[in-house]
Amino acid sequence: MSANGGTRAIIAALAANVGIAVTKFIAFLLTGSSSMLAESIHSVADSGNQGLLLLGGRRAKRAATPQHPFGYGRERYVYAFIVAIVLFSVGGLFALYEAYHKWADPHAIKSWHWVPVAVLVIAIAMESFSFRTAIKESNHTRGKQSWVRFVRRAKAPELPVVLLEDLGALVGLVFALFGVTMTLATGNGKWDAAGTAMIGLLLVTIAIILAVETKSLLLGEGAEVHDVAAIEKAIIDGPEVERIIHMKTLYLGPEELMVAAKIAARPCDTVEQLARGINAVEVRIRSAVPIARVIYLEPDVYSAAADRAGTGSASHTAVPESQTEPGQLPGRPGS
Repeated sequence: MSANGGTRAIIAALAANVGIAVTKFIAFLLTGSSSMLAESIHSVADSGNQGLLLLGGRRAKRAATPQHPFGYGRERYVYAFIVAIVLFSVGGLFALYEAYHKWADPHAIKSWHWVPVAVLVIAIAMESFSFRTAIKESNHTRGKQSWVRFVRRAKAPELPVVLLEDLGALVGLVFALFGVTMTLATGNGKWDAAGTAMIGLLLVTIAIILAVETKSLLLGEGAEVHDVAAIEKAIIDGPEVERIIHMKTLYLGPEELMVAAKIAARPCDTVEQLARGINAVEVRIRSAVPIARVIYLEPDVYSAAADRAGTGSASHTAVPESQTEPGQLPGRPGS
């Protein structure tokens, strides 16, 4: 659901931004407005970003290889991080650079006065449609989370990226409309420069937010609290496991979770019984959390003394040298 919804939101944003970029650039050529130029470059950057997100989604579907045994799911995070860099440099820094030059050499809009206002109003309508699509698709996975929490905790990067880009585009269009309108009303081009600077600061802020959130995904995030609780319940909700000694989870991609756990297995007579028990636990985990596709369970013997020492595993309980039997290695339990 999140992958399909993300693709629909990306395509809607791409279609809107391509059309908007063309009209904004024509308006800049006719009027010389720096706000229109900044918005033109912003839309071009957004269009390229949506292309990067689509490319990342496609490359993430590649099958695992010996060099990448867990697949390429996290490549979506890489392309989302590149999007943040593009938005920061091509969008934000360029707008600030253009604002600086326009402030140093301000000039009013001397011809085609109605063009930038008309283009910006049309662009706001088109961006609103794109933003509405992103909101609609995000609601399928957002649940009862606030929008801030959704952006911070979403594991699929496409929807948060498109949401923030569309929000930034809408606010940026309002800033551009403000700068252009005040320039037309006063004849002072510094208002145009001020609108351009506001656009640049906005894009830089959004880019930093995206970079911080995507960096966390690139470093590797564990499962959400409710998924961890569901996995733990699935492990101990049967006769095979006495308790969980320790467990770690890691997202290999937006829709793929790895679970690694050391479990205190109950006594059994044969290795075959132990293997069947572990398989049964894996089935329960996948039933409870379907995205838990890579599961490693290590059976062990629980030790209260080791638990107090911080390991929990009897195999890690040190045995005093004076208590070792002849021929037994220190630190290893006897057979």
